[in-house]
Amino acid sequence: MEKIPMTTPLVEMDGDEMAAILWKETKEKLIKPFVDLKVDYYDLNLRNRDATDDQVTVDAAMATKKYGVAVKCATITPNLERVQEYNLKKMWKSPNGTIRALLDGTVFRAPILIRGIEPYIKSWKEPITLARHAYGDLYRATEMRIGGPGKCELVFTGADGTEHRELIHQFDGPGVAQGVHNLDRSIRNFARCCMSYALDVKQDLIFSAKDTISKVYDRQFRDIFREVFMEEFMEAYSQAGITYQYCLIDDAVSRAVKSPGGYVWACQNYDGDVMSDMLATAYGSAAMMTSVLVSPDGKYEYEAAHGTVRRHYYRYLEGGVASTNPLAIIMAWCNALIKRGELDGSEALTEFAQMLKRTTIETVESGIMTADLQKVTTIRKPQVVTGLRFIEIVQNRLTKRLECPAP
Repeated sequence: MEKIPMTTPLVEMDGDEMAAILWKETKEKLIKPFVDLKVDYYDLNLRNRDATDDQVTVDAAMATKKYGVAVKCATITPNLERVQEYNLKKMWKSPNGTIRALLDGTVFRAPILIRGIEPYIKSWKEPITLARHAYGDLYRATEMRIGGPGKCELVFTGADGTEHRELIHQFDGPGVAQGVHNLDRSIRNFARCCMSYALDVKQDLIFSAKDTISKVYDRQFRDIFREVFMEEFMEAYSQAGITYQYCLIDDAVSRAVKSPGGYVWACQNYDGDVMSDMLATAYGSAAMMTSVLVSPDGKYEYEAAHGTVRRHYYRYLEGGVASTNPLAIIMAWCNALIKRGELDGSEALTEFAQMLKRTTIETVESGIMTADLQKVTTIRKPQVVTGLRFIEIVQNRLTKRLECPAP
């Protein structure tokens, strides 16, 4: 068959470890045989980020701004152990954090729903989409080790030289201190992204924080969300028959566990990080969550919500069986191609990506799956395969479907 043409490139960001192995196989076996793939390629492997002083990450984000759609593999955020393992120049920041800060967008994470893969929380009938603010908080924090007794203050020096001080703590011995920040414009963009997304999918929106404790920082989030809703979205939500509500993060967690699902849950950066992992686990596996970063000006970066799967990678290098689930990686490529096709007006590209999605899901529903899904499936006597073998099976099924389309 003739390959499907592309007009505008995707920005491709390669990654690390087992995720990178599955990433390459997905591209080579499920995309390139069928699509005349055009990419603007960036190698975000940890060694290359170190060699380029992390400039490659910035370049990838700028390319996303240029071309509008990116697809990203999981990458390592180094800790001290990783610095020693890879002999790095320094402990580089999270590439996801860098890209999110440069695009100033919102991360939306949603489960991949498949018949026979049942969520641990039995009340869930519809997906909960987690909207995570992509700027500030712990991910842009400044930290300090306190060596001994003394006064630690939060100081703001205005452009006119005036100072405002708040005591953090009067230390009587060693400790630690941390400063976090956010920006009104970023919070406002976050609110707009969340409200637009919920309106588009016609689902209720909940925003959660802890303004009973954080009476300035979290309260600012709550107030800006309310302003944006009242001024820009209240009438449209009423017409669509959906609602917006603020609640404390404690209440939001309780509600999530007891609800049937079917809503968008907006969280601050750190809360969103933690809660998205909770949702992923409850839906069966971290490999069962899709992720997209949406910027305020309509740029999209798709990725799998899971990490680099280090343990499986070293098992794979030693010749062992690595039954890593490639579903979220496949879906990241599918969703990026769908969006590229939508923006470029290419129905053929969009239809191909949707067919690849269906074929992948139907493969699992037929009883072929990786070991993580075997633990949660209701399908009797599933056939357990490695992630690499799963990709080969999907390729064979997709090839047959394209050669012999349904009447």
